[in-house]
Amino acid sequence: MSIRKKLFGDKAFYKMVLAVAVPIMIQNGITNFVGLLDNIMVGRIGTEQMSGIAIVNQLLMVFNLAIFGAISGAGIFSAQFFGCQDHKGVRHTFRFKMYICAVILLLGILVLFFGGEKLILMYLHGEDNTQALEAALHYGKQYLGVMLIGLLPFALEQVYTSTLRECGETMVPMKAGITAVLVNLVLNYLLIFGKFGFPELGVVGAAIATVISRYVQAAMVIVWTHTHVQQMPFIVGAYKEFTIPSQLSSKILVKGTPLMINEIMWSAGMATLMQCYSVRGLDTVAALNISTTISNLFNVVFIALGSAISIIVGQLLGAGKMEEAKDTDTKLIAFSVFSCVGIGLMLILLAPLFPMLYNTSDQVKELATWFLRIAAGCMPIAAFMHASYFTLRSGGKTIVTFLFDSVFLWCVSIPLAYVLSRFTDMPIIPLYLACQLIDILKCILGFVLVKKGVWLQNIVAGDGK
Repeated sequence: MSIRKKLFGDKAFYKMVLAVAVPIMIQNGITNFVGLLDNIMVGRIGTEQMSGIAIVNQLLMVFNLAIFGAISGAGIFSAQFFGCQDHKGVRHTFRFKMYICAVILLLGILVLFFGGEKLILMYLHGEDNTQALEAALHYGKQYLGVMLIGLLPFALEQVYTSTLRECGETMVPMKAGITAVLVNLVLNYLLIFGKFGFPELGVVGAAIATVISRYVQAAMVIVWTHTHVQQMPFIVGAYKEFTIPSQLSSKILVKGTPLMINEIMWSAGMATLMQCYSVRGLDTVAALNISTTISNLFNVVFIALGSAISIIVGQLLGAGKMEEAKDTDTKLIAFSVFSCVGIGLMLILLAPLFPMLYNTSDQVKELATWFLRIAAGCMPIAAFMHASYFTLRSGGKTIVTFLFDSVFLWCVSIPLAYVLSRFTDMPIIPLYLACQLIDILKCILGFVLVKKGVWLQNIVAGDGK
């Protein structure tokens, strides 16, 4: 087989891939675009407000990804059950998601309610102006207090949305996501700045808008699922009983626990990386907030294609089509990487324009521009890592993904950032670049694991009964 045929599919292939990926891409794109607008609105108020919210969102990301990791473990089975048309099996995995998310929700609320202030203080460093640090802490605590109310609808929506996607329904979550972000955008404008008679609430207004939009999104997905039982037969009787076959529960725990721990450790690791960078001052926190928000808007392509890999390849594995799964996976990885080469180049050119939208210092704007350029240049690396991760995960190789993802982060990336930030005088830009480029080692590891085909397995045969 020629390299061209190995890496590139025909028109029908890309039509099939885009049918899965584009709705996810649109939903994530709109979410991140509105997140950018939200970020700009808060950034128009001041640097301290923006930094306080950025720190809290970094902490909330740990909770969000813990939920994502918990449902993803069961989701591996959902996709393969759906691939072999075992709706009872999908129903069991749905219940499992509910149970595990309830536990994470309770733990998350307890940790953030009682330990939120101490966690925020870990990121406030290096400023002669203690007033700025105190202001960032104050705004962060205000924002977190309201955001805790939005953890419940987020968890519920993720359980339903993930199951719908694993059953091939990506349009409904996309529509719910679009509606939610539009609600969020409008309410942000009204409540942050006090327009059309609404109170001017600043960061509290931003949090209220986000929480309301999450309830709207959850309600839309839940109502659609329960009113379209023919399309989603797994939901019939989902709440009539609460049992899950012990053999299936054990297999989900064996496969899913490493995945959940991985997501928690990865998100905690990213928070730790941010904490290492924050040693260089509050300007660094603000600049990273700007660059991360903007780069997330461009990252939607490889994020959505990663989800497409988990869905498409997972269904092929569940149907026992191993060679087709391998061929499809190779083409999807190539599609993701080549797409991000072009997107990265575009972001490099546009990088200086975005920070100009913020009401912040020239120093913060310059740092944000450089962070954006670095993120853009490393985007193909991130795309390959993301695709490799979801390939390994689609076949249930969750222990391998744990080693590949969070163990690498904690054993390589974080020690590098810790040493460079605390034991050297290296400026933040080369420090940040070094921590991004170390991921090349991870790409090499991912290439070897994917090429060996360790992920080519059906993990649900006979388990949905």
